[in-house]
Amino acid sequence: MSNETIEMLVEGGKAVAGPVVGQKLGPLKINIQQVLQDVNKKTEPFKGMQVPIKLIVDTKSKEYKIEVGTPPTSELIKKELGLQKGSGTPDKQKVANISIEQCIKIAKMKMDGMYTDNLKSALKSVVGSCNSLGVLIEGKNSNQIRIDIDNGIYDNEINSEKTEPTEDKKKSLQIQLKEVQEKITKELEKLKAAEAEAVGVKEEKKEEVAGETPKEEGTVGKAPAGKEAKAPEAKKPETEKKK
Repeated sequence: MSNETIEMLVEGGKAVAGPVVGQKLGPLKINIQQVLQDVNKKTEPFKGMQVPIKLIVDTKSKEYKIEVGTPPTSELIKKELGLQKGSGTPDKQKVANISIEQCIKIAKMKMDGMYTDNLKSALKSVVGSCNSLGVLIEGKNSNQIRIDIDNGIYDNEINSEKTEPTEDKKKSLQIQLKEVQEKITKELEKLKAAEAEAVGVKEEKKEEVAGETPKEEGTVGKAPAGKEAKAPEAKKPETEKKK
């Protein structure tokens, strides 16, 4: 069996028979329109993104296999949430709150490249990437969600492979995000106030120490400041003894 591999970069769900595609696929004498239909079907989840694909063609039988590459998980998360970038300080700044259904959607996209056919394992990998971007999952951090996944909290969503949250849930996610952001802000303000107070106490102690008048050597017996010391009176000579 003689195979030929063609690599292309196509727009998710919108590959068309342009000059480049015709140049690459024409010599293989395969049904280009059918190939593009299959490519678009497999790349549908990546709408609006450039997706690398490999088309492996048996040059004799004309059978083919399509392998779809995927962008990094972090890029898929940002695309799903409409984010330009993640948080610069993910432990202090939370920029979004993603649903478990959206994480399942991304996990399904990435499974081919994760060397696993277990959706639950792929899902835990995705939620781990959310943490580094400053993205909450269901209002929680990735460690908490992983525990919930292991405890079967999301088995219904995973088994049904649900990939879209309801509108009510989307609103609830926004409320959760705002609550967490406000909580973090208050904690940071409290921390800053405590640090400022500690610095103030330290400076105050320095000022107190600087205001103390050190005792100078050799001052014992000297008159207090502001008073001139009186010179000792000269001893009068003893009168001569009366003869």
